[in-house]
Amino acid sequence: MNTRTARADALLLLTATIWGFAFVAQRVGMEYVGPFTFNGVRFALGSLSLVPLLFILDRRPTKARRLLPPAGPATLLGGGGLAGLFLFAGASLQQVGLVYTTAGNAGFITGLYVVIVPIMGLALRQRTNAGTWLGALMAASGLYFLSISDQFTIAWGDLLELIGAFFWAAHVLIIGWLSPRMDALKLAITQFAACSLLSLLTALAVETITLEGLQQAAIPILYGGLASVGVAYTLQVVAQKDAPPAHAAIFLSMEAVFAAFGGWLLLNEVLSARGFFGCGLMLAGMLLSQLWPTGRRRT
Repeated sequence: MNTRTARADALLLLTATIWGFAFVAQRVGMEYVGPFTFNGVRFALGSLSLVPLLFILDRRPTKARRLLPPAGPATLLGGGGLAGLFLFAGASLQQVGLVYTTAGNAGFITGLYVVIVPIMGLALRQRTNAGTWLGALMAASGLYFLSISDQFTIAWGDLLELIGAFFWAAHVLIIGWLSPRMDALKLAITQFAACSLLSLLTALAVETITLEGLQQAAIPILYGGLASVGVAYTLQVVAQKDAPPAHAAIFLSMEAVFAAFGGWLLLNEVLSARGFFGCGLMLAGMLLSQLWPTGRRRT
């Protein structure tokens, strides 16, 4: 392994760690503010934190950025608004679900989107392989052990996270469709801003926003906005230039593991043996769906 690949792997691991511990910050923050308020401020900070990176990259345009077709303001606002709408749905379900479930459960169930994406992609005539179906079967079995009770019921928080995983998957497909048509960083900033606006409007309608609550939740909100969105997004962009796709899949899938570890370390959350087994199956299913050979050499 060369030095650049090793550095990229380290950055991807750090990215997964930041994202995993963000589930802890999201739970802690809601002790002081509502879920929509938390997301509204968090994504506003995230959008603003990426603006300096945009100016830096605009001064040093890469070959890929020069080849992108110019997207006008209307196209950017339309694409960013659409992506932001699905981001709002996924993030809202995740945040509300965290009121009723653990950070570990939320991390693993949200991570199922990597299995759901290729299955939903079939509707768009995207090809898949046996690894997708085997991974989906393992992940579904893991979800059963993690979340389904002996009475065949699922906890309310886990159900919200599961529904949210489908919106996260749809969001990935939308980003995949929009990215070749416009600058990815401008798209990210616009979608985060749209998600923030929708969250704040919802918060004004259904929650009570107080300055005291925002002050008490300042550290979790700052972590969720600046670290999880701004810093981690930047690290991912930098790392994936040099990281092999298989490495990226493995390290970024560790987000769920760090969510469970953070919940245990900081919130005293404990998984049962049945839950551990379910998480193991889910993680294996996620990795299998990402790493299954495609039958052709990757470039």
